[in-house]
Amino acid sequence: MGKILVTGAYGQLGTALREYSKASGGMDFLFTDVQADDEIIPLDLTDKVSLSAFIHSHTPDWVINCAAYTRVDQAEEEPEEAYRLNADVLKNLLDTASGHPFRLIHISTDYVFNGRAYRPYREEDPPDPQSVYGKSKYEGEQIVLGYPRAMIIRTSWLYSETGSNFVKTVLKLATERNTLDVVYDQIGTPTYAGDLATAILQIIRSIEENTRDFQTGIYHFSDEGVCSWYDFAREIVLSQSLKTTIRPVTSAQFVRPAPRPFYSVLAKEKIKRDYGIHIPYWRDSLHKCLNNLKLKNNGRQ
Repeated sequence: MGKILVTGAYGQLGTALREYSKASGGMDFLFTDVQADDEIIPLDLTDKVSLSAFIHSHTPDWVINCAAYTRVDQAEEEPEEAYRLNADVLKNLLDTASGHPFRLIHISTDYVFNGRAYRPYREEDPPDPQSVYGKSKYEGEQIVLGYPRAMIIRTSWLYSETGSNFVKTVLKLATERNTLDVVYDQIGTPTYAGDLATAILQIIRSIEENTRDFQTGIYHFSDEGVCSWYDFAREIVLSQSLKTTIRPVTSAQFVRPAPRPFYSVLAKEKIKRDYGIHIPYWRDSLHKCLNNLKLKNNGRQ
């Protein structure tokens, strides 16, 4: 099995990859982030010199790029930082590939679309990002597509047991408030980080074992099914028997600095066909995540 470098290892997907890698026998992982701990190696993607030295020293066969600027609203106030972390660092990373041509799996987002579709977005649909975050991620995609050994995986509504995300926010607010207002006119699909991590590792293993060919270009991955943020929040609250009332509101009643896509369902036929990926239904994965959170919280008591 090849050596796999993971960037952004403290993030939701990076953390899921760390957890799921423990059952991936034969794979050699290097988990990196700006800050280090016992499991994570320090690596600053904005420092081109140290990045080049790291790549040439460790010679990874694969790079899974989970590092990103993901603060959607804050990006409107600091676009330079969003572009620096979502686009410029990819130039640094791919410059190092001239001396050691690794395979790259880069994670992107549904925000590259304008959200005005009437059917699930396919990989070949033209992007039209409406926010600074979406535009910076799209620019990063364009850089990656110039590299001949790269796969882009767009995902949506990512959540997990760790970090800051919609699931944990709803759980927290539901213990503090009697009612929560959640938009019902934004439609998409939640994606459990563990499911995406599993799919990525399956793709790498199938290629390393020569059961699948490495296909470059763009792929979509989210969990199966469709819902609104209101539906998502209501399922979280009901499944935990919480008394908080979830009230549906329109996007016009819940104005945010960055525009949100009204419809961002992703078509996933391509990744299922090319890599034989089985994708769980979003409610099933949500309940798995909530059960894991409950076990984690009970362990602290």
